[in-house]
Amino acid sequence: MCPSSRSDSGGKQQYYTTSGVVLGYAVCSSLLAIINKYAITKFNYPGLLTALQYLTSALGVYLLGKLGFLHHDPFTLPTAKKFFPAAMVFYLAIFTNTNLLRHANVDTFIVFRSLTPLLVALADTAFRHQPCPSNLTFFSLLVILSGALGYVATDSAFTLTAYSWAFAYLVTITTEMVYIKHMVMNLGLNTWGFVFYNNLLSLIIAPFFSFLTGENLQLLAALRSGSFDPAAFYAVSLSCLFGLLISFFGFAARRAVSATAFTVTGVVNKFLTVVINVLIWDKHASPIGLVCLLFTIVGGVLYQQSVSAPPPKQLDIEANTTAAVAGPSADQDDDPLPGEADPMLKSSTSR
Repeated sequence: MCPSSRSDSGGKQQYYTTSGVVLGYAVCSSLLAIINKYAITKFNYPGLLTALQYLTSALGVYLLGKLGFLHHDPFTLPTAKKFFPAAMVFYLAIFTNTNLLRHANVDTFIVFRSLTPLLVALADTAFRHQPCPSNLTFFSLLVILSGALGYVATDSAFTLTAYSWAFAYLVTITTEMVYIKHMVMNLGLNTWGFVFYNNLLSLIIAPFFSFLTGENLQLLAALRSGSFDPAAFYAVSLSCLFGLLISFFGFAARRAVSATAFTVTGVVNKFLTVVINVLIWDKHASPIGLVCLLFTIVGGVLYQQSVSAPPPKQLDIEANTTAAVAGPSADQDDDPLPGEADPMLKSSTSR
């Protein structure tokens, strides 16, 4: 075989591999919030649902490491102690995220998730002494805020419980983005080490919140009455599977394509989530609410364009350390933060 033929064959193989990875990420990312909403609808125990997701991700990384498909840092008590505050904030973000999906639709989640750049910019300026946003950044943040306010004002399904969880989620995910990433980057863990520690420590934390919220009593009562829906098993299994898959495809896609291509994929995923959510069931916003939702997504696109990328060396470090800090229920969002390549701190829930 001549060298040119070998080169063409290798190029085609790389093309199909890259396309497959990006397609896998797009499918997982666009469906994940909807799958988690479906899972919490069929299996109304958010604490146990997220615990099963953590177990799947931690066990998946451990087994794949044993089989030689990936390498993760070994679990050590000193590192776990240093990582624990980050895992606690991550757990709270996923806990509030899941309860938000429990009481509201996917569109409400996307709107509040889109508000995070606004709060992060304010926190960076107020607490981390970062420069004020540029005019374009400030304008994009106003677009996001206007869309979010319009959505809330026209939300016919507004409830105090749902929006209380939404604001709690907004606070915890912003805290995670502003502080936690910079904290855990100093630990020297590789990407799969972050995934392993994040999910294993969150799994350890989960029983405490089960007792705190009284969910353990609800589970015992359900077990005695035998009132579990058989469909819940399939919904939970699908949710756990997608939580693990998005960690893999998210990391692989970041390695396979440029930061710009990955960001574009993330934006397309948001639109796909909205479209799929409208087509499959009635758990979505009104037409006016959907317009406001799309307005916030457009604001997010403008925000991405306004944020300058960090130097290549810093971008490589952040891509390797944050590609999978998230866990099984977090939203794999792709909105870059001021001065950051990508803030992806959550793994699977509509993270």
